[in-house]
Amino acid sequence: MTVDVVVHEPPQAVLDRTRSRRISIVALGCAVGAGLVAAGIGPIAILVVAGIGVLGLVAWQPIWATYLYLATLPFIAGIGRGAFVPLLRPNEAFLVLLIAGALGGAYVRVIRGAPMQLRIGPLDLALAAFALLSTVWPIASLLLRGTIPGPTDIAAVLPMCKLAGLLLLVRNTVRTPAQVLWCIRLIVGGALGIAVLAVIQSMKLGPLPGFLAVWYPAWPEEVDRATTTLSNPIATGDYVLIGLIVLVTAGVRGLVGRRSSVAAGVLLVAGMLAAGQFSTLIGAFFVGVMLIRLIPRASVFVLRLMPLLVLAIVVGAPALLSRLEKFEGGGFPPHSWRVRWDNVVHLYLPDLLHNGRFLIGVSPNSVKVPPDTWRKVIYLESGYLQFLWIGGVPLLIGFIALSRVVIRIGRRLSVGTDGVAACASALVVAWWMIIVLSLLDSHLYLRGPGDLVFVLLGIVAGKAVEVRTDDGTG
Repeated sequence: MTVDVVVHEPPQAVLDRTRSRRISIVALGCAVGAGLVAAGIGPIAILVVAGIGVLGLVAWQPIWATYLYLATLPFIAGIGRGAFVPLLRPNEAFLVLLIAGALGGAYVRVIRGAPMQLRIGPLDLALAAFALLSTVWPIASLLLRGTIPGPTDIAAVLPMCKLAGLLLLVRNTVRTPAQVLWCIRLIVGGALGIAVLAVIQSMKLGPLPGFLAVWYPAWPEEVDRATTTLSNPIATGDYVLIGLIVLVTAGVRGLVGRRSSVAAGVLLVAGMLAAGQFSTLIGAFFVGVMLIRLIPRASVFVLRLMPLLVLAIVVGAPALLSRLEKFEGGGFPPHSWRVRWDNVVHLYLPDLLHNGRFLIGVSPNSVKVPPDTWRKVIYLESGYLQFLWIGGVPLLIGFIALSRVVIRIGRRLSVGTDGVAACASALVVAWWMIIVLSLLDSHLYLRGPGDLVFVLLGIVAGKAVEVRTDDGTG
């Protein structure tokens, strides 16, 4: 069961806000300076010294753990698993470091006399059940069938472990309205960065495409789409789209300036189109309907954006047009869609239906080696079949139960004009988007977009605990 840990410092230990800010800046400056000094003795020393600096900063100011993760996430999540740390992607390894620093700081404060209070929120049971069914149950299922989990099976459950750890980190560090607002800025800022990269990559400008091909390689069939530093066009489109959702929900509440909202909106729409992903366009249409339905003021934002949408379409459309050209002469549905259907019908459904494996799951790892020779591996491109493959019917039920709780609490907390209400509205819309798009792909576990959803979930879950306590029901 996930719990909410709140540490209250004694009054005499509470520092002045200005002094605390100065110390944080000094700590960050020391970390940067030490890194520059270490440059003369090699990259390993740089990483070690920087890691020590980050540990110290996060132990002193835990909120920096969330800030640093959001700031770096879109630019390191696409680097291959095991490239620097065995079994882990760089963002996962960085998250472990940040959580370690936050826990170390909390431990020091507790032994110095700060009381520790554990509070259970309304999302806890659903989240705990879903996390266990996504991680422990698939491994246990293999063991019960006499199969020893391999490295790929262990690696397959790491994304959910990462999301659970991220949720707890955000929940226990993001406390004040100012901190929520900074999280909103970092989410939108990261999405803008990805949008810029998507446009440049789709237009093949400068050295960026070559750089991405070396450090963030994509599959051959994705070369005409913007994969950016997330190494995946679907993740790129979803990341930009979630950033656009947060921008709208914050903009209509006056948390983002009008001119800034319009300029950022145009760039995000261009980046979304540059991803060249049909699932992104489907999601964008659904998101637009949901925003206008849940937030009537969102229609005003769309109207302001309309005159500049032409510019966004001109900038971001080349990748989408290139994708459409491949459909000509190939009939409908397109070849790639027929291949996807054949993969599901001939390579996945037989294993799911064999001896009723869909009831308890087949394996934590859904990547398969195909019988043909023109491709190395294939992926299960259906979110709901992915749930059945990993954890069977129990995991699918866990996702449905979690969805009901998330949407119910999100809608309840979205009434307001503060940052938490903006995050709650964005969470409801993004979660509905995942429910719809999971018919096509497993969008919940996507690197980057999945992290953003769980950041929003952590902010909303923390507020839900406070509301429940204030109501006297906790």
